[in-house]
Amino acid sequence: MHLSETAAIITGGASGLGEATARHFREMGAAVTLLDRDTERGPQVADEIGATFVETDVTDEVSVQTAIDAAKDAMGRITAAVNCAGIAPAERTLGKDGPHRLELFQKVIDINLVGSFNVARLAAGEIAKNTPAPDGTRGVIINTASIAAFEAQKGQTAYGASKGGIFGLSLPMARDLSREGIRVMAIAPGIFGTPMLRGLPQEVQDSLAQDVTFPKRLGDPAEFAALARFIIECDYLNGEVIRIDGAMRLQ
Repeated sequence: MHLSETAAIITGGASGLGEATARHFREMGAAVTLLDRDTERGPQVADEIGATFVETDVTDEVSVQTAIDAAKDAMGRITAAVNCAGIAPAERTLGKDGPHRLELFQKVIDINLVGSFNVARLAAGEIAKNTPAPDGTRGVIINTASIAAFEAQKGQTAYGASKGGIFGLSLPMARDLSREGIRVMAIAPGIFGTPMLRGLPQEVQDSLAQDVTFPKRLGDPAEFAALARFIIECDYLNGEVIRIDGAMRLQ
């Protein structure tokens, strides 16, 4: 697969890693449809880069199917799905105010894990309709995990569980979809300079950067986008989770 021939849907495409991926993909000639709940920022980004925007709730089956149908109408086909939508609230299993709120745990799992699976399964149904390449390839799905999937910190039980789930589904989903010629990969980013982190005081950002082995800085969302591009263009990558974290290991 070449990015210039790719038609991609990107969840969370209105900001952060999703936006960076959408911008990079468009720069390389891919057709892109942004799926996001942000009806203010989403259309703005889409207009700037020449993409399509569809308001989408990744946890809702009808919403996602409607978005996929709209993306297919806009681009003619779908060959890649990149899941970047997610949230990262922090709360301890037992804090000073009592046990972890069950509704918050459920929300994180619903958006980060169930939402990613929802988009992946419905996108797979559309990708499977593509005419296969000579080697049988029809498309690729990229999910976003996190290094928290492997060594989540205090307060990250919900987030770590959701990203651990992304890690756990990568291989079996790749096996499930092999018959259709659809590859499944995941990216596990470390601490990246997304708008959420860039909004923190500079001294906090500098402190976080010091925990990175090398280079001692926050990850650039453009680096995540470049890895997503490499995954799409390297047809032998399948069923794996790739860390991109400057060798950082959470304490």
